[in-house]
Amino acid sequence: MDTCLTEMQRAAIPVQVTVLRGRHLRGTKGTSLLSYARVEFNGTVIGDSPKVDSSPDAGAEYNFTCSFDCTDTSNTTDDLAHKPVILTLIEILPKEKKQKDEKMVTLGQAVVDLLPLLQGQVSFTTVVTIHPVPGTAADGIISEGDSKPQLEVSVSVPQALVPEALLANSNLLKVALHSLYSAPDAWSLTGTQFHYGASMLMPCSAERDQLLFFAGGVLKPGGEPEPVPRLKKWPTGSVLMPGSHFILESDTEAEAAEELGDLTSPEDRVFRAEAESTRKRVSWDTERRCFMDSGAVGRLLNQIVECRYWPLEIMRMPTPNAAKAGKAGKDKAEDEGQISFHGMVFVDMAALLYPGVKSIRGAYRIFPFNEADLYAKTKRRSSNLKDHQKQNWQTGRGREPSAAGTPTHKAKNLKEDKGIVKRGSIQSASHKPDGLQEADGSVPLNPEGQMYMDAKSYVVLEVTLDKALVPKRPAEELARRVKELIPARPPLPLRTAGAQKAVGDYHREIVRVADLVMKEYQELFGSAVARGDLALDPSAQEERKRKLLGELNYSGKYFTFKEQLKHSVVRVVREKLLQTSTFSDQAQLQAFLSQLYTFLVDQMHVSLNQTLQVNVPNGEARALKDCSQLRHFAREAEINADYDLASMYYQERIALDRSDPSHWFDYGSFCLLISDVTKAEECFQHALAIDQKHVPSLLLCGVMAEMAGRFEDAHTFFENATCVDATGTLAWTILGLFYEAQGNPIQAEMAFLEANKQLKGKSGDARAPSGRALPTEPEATEENPIIAETPVPNGLEVQAAPADMQDNEPHQKVDAVPTEDTQLSEDMNAVVAAGDQNCEGRGTTIFMEAAHFLLQVNALQFAQRALAQELLFPDGGPSCLYHVTLARLQLHIREFAKAKNSLQEALRASHELQELSEAEDALSEANILNNRNPEVWGYLSLVCLQTNRRMEAEQAFKFAIKLNLQNEDLLREIRQLQRQVGFGNPAFE
Repeated sequence: MDTCLTEMQRAAIPVQVTVLRGRHLRGTKGTSLLSYARVEFNGTVIGDSPKVDSSPDAGAEYNFTCSFDCTDTSNTTDDLAHKPVILTLIEILPKEKKQKDEKMVTLGQAVVDLLPLLQGQVSFTTVVTIHPVPGTAADGIISEGDSKPQLEVSVSVPQALVPEALLANSNLLKVALHSLYSAPDAWSLTGTQFHYGASMLMPCSAERDQLLFFAGGVLKPGGEPEPVPRLKKWPTGSVLMPGSHFILESDTEAEAAEELGDLTSPEDRVFRAEAESTRKRVSWDTERRCFMDSGAVGRLLNQIVECRYWPLEIMRMPTPNAAKAGKAGKDKAEDEGQISFHGMVFVDMAALLYPGVKSIRGAYRIFPFNEADLYAKTKRRSSNLKDHQKQNWQTGRGREPSAAGTPTHKAKNLKEDKGIVKRGSIQSASHKPDGLQEADGSVPLNPEGQMYMDAKSYVVLEVTLDKALVPKRPAEELARRVKELIPARPPLPLRTAGAQKAVGDYHREIVRVADLVMKEYQELFGSAVARGDLALDPSAQEERKRKLLGELNYSGKYFTFKEQLKHSVVRVVREKLLQTSTFSDQAQLQAFLSQLYTFLVDQMHVSLNQTLQVNVPNGEARALKDCSQLRHFAREAEINADYDLASMYYQERIALDRSDPSHWFDYGSFCLLISDVTKAEECFQHALAIDQKHVPSLLLCGVMAEMAGRFEDAHTFFENATCVDATGTLAWTILGLFYEAQGNPIQAEMAFLEANKQLKGKSGDARAPSGRALPTEPEATEENPIIAETPVPNGLEVQAAPADMQDNEPHQKVDAVPTEDTQLSEDMNAVVAAGDQNCEGRGTTIFMEAAHFLLQVNALQFAQRALAQELLFPDGGPSCLYHVTLARLQLHIREFAKAKNSLQEALRASHELQELSEAEDALSEANILNNRNPEVWGYLSLVCLQTNRRMEAEQAFKFAIKLNLQNEDLLREIRQLQRQVGFGNPAFE
């Protein structure tokens, strides 16, 4: 047989097994014991210990050493991974009369797991429990008492079986087959007995695969669920005795919280709970380990990339005696070596390529075996069971193939298999897995396999790796990498706000100067004040003022006072009035000096009033503008397409507080709007330097890096965002969009699944979308309550209707349709502003939430990707909200005609699906583009009628009629609904 060669040919390494001693050993008579230990591995006896006397109180000192060679062709590292050393304790009874030979009785069996040798250890010592042979006298005797019989065993090798350099790139794969549930009704616990087996191919080297065979499935009745947890079994068939066939510390857990597979919906979970407690099942609970060197790991990864679905084949075979009896009967289909009830399971292995994922577990449906279906789904043409059926089932024992492996199955042409009797599949369209096709268009018959479908049979399978195939970078490494790309900015020194401190310093200097001036005044006129002969008439006061100023100028103190005030005035100019550069225009200089003089005089009065008056409240002057107001002004300037003014407001906002990352982020988003990509990236980096956990800045730095072709840096930013905000949908969705653009669909799928899981987890906290109102007067009244609850977009003014469209009725006062369309650039900004209000808190899918964010920050390329994914998403599609968002994107890139068409589609979709709130959003957008469209007013009247808003319904209908609505179907639907609700038409018919 071809062998599964490892990546490095090496000399044989002896594995030494030393049986040191036995404890708590009892013989069949419960007294002294003469025994020896037999050591076996891989079906070969490697040594018997000397015969040793012992008693229950004194242990048996065996001190026996034997060994076997570990090579690349026999007793391989893979054998050591899934086959234990078997220790059998044998008692030697005294000779009886006329007995030539000594009588030997097997007392029990123990196993030693050799896995530590594959994990870099060169020696270890363990104590294993001896499990008695069931149904014998030794069973009752050994089970007496609280102390279980044990053997102390030491295992060692002269050098590491796997060198450290190779160990880092190797891996240990575990495939655990638990149970087949909801077994076909034809399977009976009485009558002819059968073996149940399953097989799966796994890489064992860079060039070859090996067959993993799971034998010994036991058919069990329904009635109660299986106990949890329960130990998994060694895949060595009937070689091990009950008790010793369990793998220690390998509990079969209950259903995982995040199972994959084919049965994950709530309805499927209900079915599974019923099937696993009441229906027949076949239980394996077997775990097969595979030691993989770096070549096998690479082959595993590549094969998953090439085809994500891997087949697991299921079958039933008769026992040897039943097979021989079947030859004489009429049914010869289940002869020895003949496969019956041949089924196949498609295991999606793609999740093992998710970063950091080391295991998958799920319930998978069983389909009838069919070679055409097998090829269509897995790209494999032949059955591994058929290729190895005679070898796998010898004398009914169900032994698996050699652990050294089997050669990779060569692809067979379907034309060459015409002579093979195929058992096809009869599958309904609802049960047939995606992508399954028949090679010649026919559906071959496989009645036994079809029973799996009829019974809804499924198996529970688990695949586990010691190390993830795609390592996930730890959060600390990502944070360190981001810090290398954008060093964190040291915090600014703690100080009072610059403008406030400058004004306060000016006040204090005014008080000091005023005190000095009062002292000069006291020296000049103090004596007159003391005598009480100080004249108070205006002419005398003017004379004292002239004399005081003359004395200050003559003594030089006036110049001193000016110099004392100079520094505080300079700080006021820089910090408060934000003037740091010289003036090139004389007129601008004069205007600024006038503004400065007015401000200084006002502040001087404030300071003197506080100083010279008693009990003046020490209140601080309110800042003329704060950061939130500046952002509001900047957004309004954006909507009005006054980008210079918007830029000034954003910069002034940064000057007020340079340590707030949101100020830099908002300015960077604005720079993207005006296509200043370089400045935008600088702003996002400034924001990230201030706060390296600012998720929006991390995402936009990633977007900028991808636009510049720095894909590794972009990956770092996006992945770090998912670590900082692991429960947010936005970071995961944008990471998925990045993976999709990089041609990595499996990791994109992982990111989208995680984002969708987080979105569903937060669905209970989702806010209801706010309604949009008709364009009416900005005054809320009892007759028009909709205005009070509807936000008006910043900077969006509703124009008054022309004279010919005004209504003189007082209860229908309204700001109606403008006389002409607004300019296209103004339309674009208005739609964007209105869209920000519409989409806030909406988030019907992960892609719509991402599109809303990306449009708000003007990252149009990623917004296009999000909308494209929305069309492919099962929960998405061309909804009303999708068309509204698409219209916003088209307006950003100045495709105005397409934007109008998108809004019309949104109207049509919302009306057909009765999405009233989204219909109102679309109508508001359409009114911004063209509020002389009669159909828009007609649809809006329908929405208001359906939401029981009488005033708005009448207003919208009035404008539709005055604008000459020609859509007879729409008019007919409006009038029919008006008759049903009893309002909506202000005219009396």
